[in-house]
Amino acid sequence: MQREFLTVAFTGHRTYQSEADGELRQLLEELYEDGARRYLCGMAWGFDLSAGEAVVVHKRLHSDVELVAVEPFAEFRSLFRGEDGERYDALIAAADRRVVVGENNVGAYMRRNDYLVDHSSLVVAWWDGRRDGGTAYTALRARRKGREVINLYPDPQLHLPF
Repeated sequence: MQREFLTVAFTGHRTYQSEADGELRQLLEELYEDGARRYLCGMAWGFDLSAGEAVVVHKRLHSDVELVAVEPFAEFRSLFRGEDGERYDALIAAADRRVVVGENNVGAYMRRNDYLVDHSSLVVAWWDGRRDGGTAYTALRARRKGREVINLYPDPQLHLPF
């Protein structure tokens, strides 16, 4: 099926442990065939970093792919420790563009999530269906805005409500 979009955003839980990395790589290739060229990464640990890293690998196969690192505030990196900090730094270095959407306050995460939805045509999620938190907010907002949401969470009973 040919989709009409060029930009994909990612949202997912920070508890993600690479469970869907294979599916994600396969999906990126399918989306590329459908015309996706720009990917927005929200830069949080967990699914965001893994999705961004998958895009970096994808970029090696397709030189016209663009990775945009979308940070909630300029000092976001200071929240990362150890291996996650190293992954964050490597992803920032590999990004084609960096967007900082807010200041360090409670609303910055929502503004980042709004940016991801508002600047994409499709959202790829790792969402377990819980209604609290940024992943639920972003996935449900995407659906309300008419964006397609592809959920990689392995629960066939899970449906994304509007």
